[in-house]
Amino acid sequence: MRYPARRRPRRRSVLLSDPTTAKLPAAPVVSQHPRRKEMFLSQEMTDDDEIGLIEEGDEYSQRLASMTFRQMTTRLPLLTARSVALAWRVDRPAVIGLLLCQAVSGIAEATGLLAMAGTIGALFSSGRIVEHLLAAWVSVLILVSATGLHAILGIVTNWLSSRLIPAVQQEAEILFLEATLNVELSAYDSPGFRDRKDAAERGAEWAGDLFSTGQNLIASAASMVAGAVVLAAFHPLLLPLLVIAGIPQGWAQIHAARTARMAFTSTMSLSRMRYMLRWHLSARETADQIRTGTMTPFLMRRYRQVAAGLYESQRRSSALGARASLIGAAFGGVASGAVWAVLIWLLSTGRLSAASGGAAAFALRSVASGTRGIANAGARMFRDGLYFQDWSDFLTEAGGYRINRGETAVDRVHEVQVECLSYRYDGAERDALTDVSLSVRRGEVIALVGENGSGKTTLSKLLAGLYLPTGGAVRWDGADTRDMDPHAAWKHTAVVPQDFARWPFTARQNITQGQPLPGGDKVIRQACEISGAGDVIDDLGSGLDTLLTRDWAGGEALSGGQWQRIALARAFYRPAPLLILDEPTSALDPRAEHRIFANLRELAQDRAVVLVTHRLANVSIADRIVVLEHGQIIQQGTFDELVNQPGRLRELWDLQNDRAIVPPQRDNQHTERTTP
Repeated sequence: MRYPARRRPRRRSVLLSDPTTAKLPAAPVVSQHPRRKEMFLSQEMTDDDEIGLIEEGDEYSQRLASMTFRQMTTRLPLLTARSVALAWRVDRPAVIGLLLCQAVSGIAEATGLLAMAGTIGALFSSGRIVEHLLAAWVSVLILVSATGLHAILGIVTNWLSSRLIPAVQQEAEILFLEATLNVELSAYDSPGFRDRKDAAERGAEWAGDLFSTGQNLIASAASMVAGAVVLAAFHPLLLPLLVIAGIPQGWAQIHAARTARMAFTSTMSLSRMRYMLRWHLSARETADQIRTGTMTPFLMRRYRQVAAGLYESQRRSSALGARASLIGAAFGGVASGAVWAVLIWLLSTGRLSAASGGAAAFALRSVASGTRGIANAGARMFRDGLYFQDWSDFLTEAGGYRINRGETAVDRVHEVQVECLSYRYDGAERDALTDVSLSVRRGEVIALVGENGSGKTTLSKLLAGLYLPTGGAVRWDGADTRDMDPHAAWKHTAVVPQDFARWPFTARQNITQGQPLPGGDKVIRQACEISGAGDVIDDLGSGLDTLLTRDWAGGEALSGGQWQRIALARAFYRPAPLLILDEPTSALDPRAEHRIFANLRELAQDRAVVLVTHRLANVSIADRIVVLEHGQIIQQGTFDELVNQPGRLRELWDLQNDRAIVPPQRDNQHTERTTP
C-alpha cells in the first residue's frame, strides 16, 4: 500500500551573487512581500561565489501580513492567559501571589488618587492650611498608606516575577525538547520541519519574556483602570477621550511588532545558514580543513553575503517600525492635547472643582502612563506571542511529524521481514527504495552491498523501525512497524550509524547510554573487549570515569578510530536482538577491524545482524549478501555464489582487488645512460 506524499508549496529558484562582485539584491520588503523566503545552499552552483536560494510560499506569513489591528488586539488577552497558564504549571503559589499583588496594587493606587482629592481640597481651601489638613487627616493617612503599600507590593511583584521568569523559560524549553524527541526521524529530512522547529525553539527562548511582558501588561492595565475609575468619578467625559487617545500608540506599537516578526519569518533560513557558517568557521572539527584548503576568503565571502542579507531585511524592518511609531506618536500627541483641553474647559466652566481638577491631573498622568505601558507591553507581547504561538503549535503537532503509531509490543524479535517495500523521501521525485523484499533471522548475518546512493542506509533505517515505509511493509515477527509501539520496539535494536554520537559524557555513560545493566562494569568491559575499546579505556587517565571531551577540565579527546570502537562497544553492550552496523569499521586500523569481524559470528548467535559496508572482503562472513542498485535488489546469495558468477558484486570485487600499477613509459633519450 502506498501512502500519499505530503503536498509541498510551489518553489522557484533564485541566485544571490557574491557582494564583492555584484550588487546584493534588495532584501524583501516585508510590508509588500508577505511570502517567506527560504534559502538553502544549492547542490549545484553556477560558480564559486553564488548561493542557490529557494523561495517557498508560506500561508502563515500571508495570514500575518493580512492581520488587522482589531484581530491583533483581540489576541492580547489570549496571550496573557497562555503565559499565566505556563507559569501556573511551574509554580502555582508564586502565580497566585503575583496576581494578588497586582490586583491589590491597582486598588491601592485608585484609593490613593481618590484620597488625593480630599488632600488637595484641604490645601486649596481658604483659612489656615494646618487646620484643614488636620480636618482631612483621614485622607492624608489613606494617601500615605496607599503609596507605601503600592511601593511594597511593587517590590514583592518584582521578586515573584524574577522567580518565575527563568522557571517558565526552562519549562518551555523542556516541553520543546520532549516534543522534538517524539517526532518521526523522517521529519529531519524535511526543510519545512527544520524551519518550524527553529521557530519553536525561538518561541521557547521567548517564553520567559512573554510572561514578564504579560505581567507588565497587567500592571499597566491595573494602573490605567485605577486612574480611569477616578476620572470617571470626577467626570464621565474624560474616560472615552482617554481611550481614544491611547489607540494611535497601540496601533503603532503593534504594527511595528508585526513588521519585525515578518522580517524574522522571511529570513529564518538565512539565519540558520549564518549559524551553520559561523560554526564551520570557528569549530575545531573544521579548522584544519579550512587552513589546508585555504578556504578562509571563500567562507568569509559567504558569511558576509548572508549577514548582509539579514542586515538589509532588519534595516528595512526597523525603518518601517520607526515610521509607524512616528505616526502613532503624532496622532497620540494630538489626542492627548485634546484630553487636557477638555480638562481645562471643565475647570474653567465650573463643571469640575479645583480640588477634583488637581486630583484628575494626577489621575491623567497615571492613565497616560498606564496607556503607554499597555501599548508598549502589548506590542512586545504581540511580538513575543507570535514566537510563543510557534512553540505552542509545535507542541501540539510537533511540526506535523509527531509519532503516531500503534501500541503492539514485541517481546523478542526472531525475524524481520520486508515485503514489497518502497520508500520516498519527503519532496523527492522518485523512490529511494522500490519493491524490496527480504528477511533476516536471529543467528543470521545479512550484508547490504551497493554503490553510493543505492539505498543501503535507508533500508537499514526501515529495518530498525526508524522510518516507516511509503509502500509495502516491514514486519517484526509478523507485526507491522506502523502498528508497533516505537519506543518499546527500539529497545530491541542496537545501531551503529555512519555518523555516530560522541556524547560529552564519561566513557561509561557513552557506552551504557544512561541504561546500565545489572552486571555493572564487568558487562561494559566485555563489550569493550569485543569492540577493541578495552585498550582505549585502559589508556584513559580515569578509565571509564574519564570525560570524553576537552571542553571541560579533566576531559580527554579521542581519535576517530577510538570513537568508533566506543560506538561499537555501545551497540555490543546493548542486549538487543537486532544489530545494525553501518560502515562499522571505516575508521579502524586493520588489527582492530579484524577483531570486530572475528567476533561478529559469535555476536550473531543470539542476534539478527545487518551489516552495511563497502569493504567486500568483510562480507565473506555473511550468511547472505543483498546487492542494491538504484533502490532495488539486483542480486542475493552467499559470498562464494556471487563472487564466482557474473554480476555487480563480482564487478565491485574485481575493482576493489585491482591494484595493478602500470609503470610510466619513459623516453629513451632521457633514460639512456651515456657511454664513455
